[in-house]
Amino acid sequence: MKAHVLFSGGKDSSLSAILLDPFFDIELVTCTFSILPVGDIAKVTADELGFSHRVLELDRTILETALNTIIEDGYPKNAINFIHKNVIEALAKEEAVSVIADGVRRDDRVPRLTDPEIRSIEDRFGVKYICPLQGYGRSAVNMLVEKHLVIDEGQSDSIAKADYETELRELIRQQYGNEKVIDIFPQHLQSRVLKRI
Repeated sequence: MKAHVLFSGGKDSSLSAILLDPFFDIELVTCTFSILPVGDIAKVTADELGFSHRVLELDRTILETALNTIIEDGYPKNAINFIHKNVIEALAKEEAVSVIADGVRRDDRVPRLTDPEIRSIEDRFGVKYICPLQGYGRSAVNMLVEKHLVIDEGQSDSIAKADYETELRELIRQQYGNEKVIDIFPQHLQSRVLKRI
């Protein structure tokens, strides 16, 4: 059975794929709104990990709706969760997809679907949604990463990655300028996997 793992090239999505590998045929899926070449960034990491990879092009109106939300709210949580839900639904609509996984950890606040949202997606589309890291906190993930992955880690605006935030930041930058990006997004660490140990 194939598991389609939402893939940013970061440590959480990479570790999720590795954890699922003994049980599923893994396909890493990077989502893009065609603003930046995030698929190319993720493909390099996917090749290093030895998993098949594809890019899922999404309707730009999803990102534009998220942009309106983030500008109105002044913080990223609702916008990122909106994108995440729409990405999972877009993938779930594909006929060949029956298992969708992502790298959401136990202590993640964003992105995070509610239990009713997950059940709704599973029921409406006949898919299974798996979060292999759901029982792991950040320190446990970091322990596993230390043993199995070589990563580049830094502030989110300095790491080349392929997550939702990357293209959302760029759209804000294009329409409102870099100061607005700084105002909305808190400083936080992101990672990009360089290779598997």
